[in-house]
Amino acid sequence: MTVINIEELKFDEKGLIPAVVVDSLSKKVLTVAYMNRESLGISMEKGLCCFYSRSRQELWLKGETSGNFQHIVSITADCDKDALVVMVEKDGPACHLGTDSCFNYPVYQSEELNEFSLDGLYDLLVSRKELLPEGSYTTYLFQKGIDKILKKVGEECTEVIIAGKADDKKETVYEIADLAYHVMVMMVEMGISVDDVRRELASRHVIDHKVKQEKMTGNG
Repeated sequence: MTVINIEELKFDEKGLIPAVVVDSLSKKVLTVAYMNRESLGISMEKGLCCFYSRSRQELWLKGETSGNFQHIVSITADCDKDALVVMVEKDGPACHLGTDSCFNYPVYQSEELNEFSLDGLYDLLVSRKELLPEGSYTTYLFQKGIDKILKKVGEECTEVIIAGKADDKKETVYEIADLAYHVMVMMVEMGISVDDVRRELASRHVIDHKVKQEKMTGNG
C-alpha cells in the first residue's frame, strides 16, 4: 500500500479535514473530530490523536487532561482525500460524557434488517446476568453457575468436532454458533471481555507476522 504525502490531502477553506475515529479492535465508530495540518503532524509524530477544536479554536491532544489517550494504529484518507479514518487503541471512554463512543442516540432502525455484532451479543448476555429475566435459557445458565456453563462449552466442542469430522459444513456452522454463544456466557461469568480476547489475538498476529518475516529473511 502506497502511503500518500500529507500535502496531497484536501483541507477545507478553514484548513480543516474531518477525522472519523474508529476503535481498531471493535471497529466501533468512536467520534468525529477535525484536524488541521499542525494537529495531523503532531498526531503522526506522537502516535496519539491530536485534534483542532472549532469552538475553542485551538489544538487539543485527546486524553491530555482525562488520561483517555487514543493511540493511533493507522490513518487512511478517502478517495477524494478530503476525509480521514483514524484507527486507534483507546485508553478509556472516547466521549466527554464518559461513554465508550460519542454515538449513543438511535435515529432509525430497520424492522427487516438486524445489526449483529459480538459486542452486542456480549452486552445482551451481561444484561441477562444482571436482570436474570424469567424463562431465559441464559438466565438458567447463570443461575446454575460456572460448572454447568463449562459443561455446556465442553458438549458444544464435541458437537463441533463431530460435525466437522462428518464434513457437514451447514451443521458445523450451526454447532460453531452454539459453541461461540456458550463460550461468551462463560466469558461474562468470568469477567472476560470481548476486547480482552481481541487484544490477545492481536498480540499473536504481531508475533506471527514477525515469525514469518524472520523465516523469509532466513530463507533469503
